[in-house]
Amino acid sequence: MAKKGQTFNQYTEEFKLAAVQEFIEGSSSYKIVAERLGIRSCTQLKVWVKKWMKGEAFDERAVKTPSPLKGRPRTSFNTVEEERDYLKAQVDYLKKRYPNLVKEKLQVSEISMK
Repeated sequence: MAKKGQTFNQYTEEFKLAAVQEFIEGSSSYKIVAERLGIRSCTQLKVWVKKWMKGEAFDERAVKTPSPLKGRPRTSFNTVEEERDYLKAQVDYLKKRYPNLVKEKLQVSEISMK
């Protein structure tokens, strides 16, 4: 997870490919190659090598597009009356489901007697 104030290094495709080639051709470890090239973490070099071995592009950031199948489908109404009836039905359901949350209204006669 990123820390406050942390800066990120961005490497070019050519630099990544050169780093992978240096690791593949040499007998050095990930850590030594990363230190020699000034890569902050040897883990980053490992990721690049794995992607290169699989034939994937180095920078595959997923473009986040909202899925129409995700989440609750939105309720649409043709008239205001339909929406009103729907909302009343929701309120009635909740009153039945949680009767202790419904405060009983005092009758006018009860208030005047007290």
